[in-house]
Amino acid sequence: MAYSMTGYGRGERIFDSRRYTVEIKSVNSRYCDINLRLPRIFNFADARIRKLVSDRLIRGKIDMFINYEDNNSEGTEVVINEGLARAYSDAVRKIAESTGREDDLAASRLSAYPDIITVRQTELDEDSLYSELEQAVNDAVDGMMEMRHMEGASLTSDILTKVDGLETLRNEIAARSPEVVADYRQRLSDRIDVLLTDEKRDFYDESRLAAEVAVFADKCCIDEEMKRMVSHFAQARKILASDGSIGKKMDFLIQEINREINTTGSKANDIEITNRVLKMKNLVEEMREQVQNLV
Repeated sequence: MAYSMTGYGRGERIFDSRRYTVEIKSVNSRYCDINLRLPRIFNFADARIRKLVSDRLIRGKIDMFINYEDNNSEGTEVVINEGLARAYSDAVRKIAESTGREDDLAASRLSAYPDIITVRQTELDEDSLYSELEQAVNDAVDGMMEMRHMEGASLTSDILTKVDGLETLRNEIAARSPEVVADYRQRLSDRIDVLLTDEKRDFYDESRLAAEVAVFADKCCIDEEMKRMVSHFAQARKILASDGSIGKKMDFLIQEINREINTTGSKANDIEITNRVLKMKNLVEEMREQVQNLV
């Protein structure tokens, strides 16, 4: 079961007055790169959330946003910095005295000065909070996994079609390969007939022609490449049908397939085989781009 690396998921859970909202999206990446934005109240859970997400999503550049609301005022505490308030008040009074102005600093204005009033959370049960948040995170990841699976299935189907196309071209090349040597022998023989007169023909040694053809046949032999391609195509189908992370395996296998295709093209010495090799290289390049999106 193949999964794409791109996807989106959203999870929301409500417990009494507490609402947890989690959004997550991902695109291609060689590794699992998580950009996590969460309220300060959940800083204690940063590492646990990252591990939860990375264990399930495995790969991708992941952006994750967590929002938390608590409508219960009992969960918050308003704190007054009385010392700082007195210091501000004394400073304003001194300014008034030194400039001859009226000290009209009201308490409402004083309370708006920086750090006079702060709001903080009362002591929280971190384990309880994380347990609730975890459910919302898993909901978001579930949604992403569903989308990843749908796109992964589509990619897998298309890649398998391309593997079938490669195999068809490979079979055509394998069928054409023996004819290449026969054609070369015929062309060489025809050339000799043109160059040699009847008198000189009597002195020509046919074994020289056979030796030349044998050398050519050895140079353009692609039997090993054809055999390895059969093995690679079977392995590709096996990997695409397996569970877990397959992107890196397929990326390596495509490199091996491309190597065999390049060797075939360099050894073939035949325009028909060369044309098929070019088609195979185009298919492999398309597969390489698609595989980059698999987990």
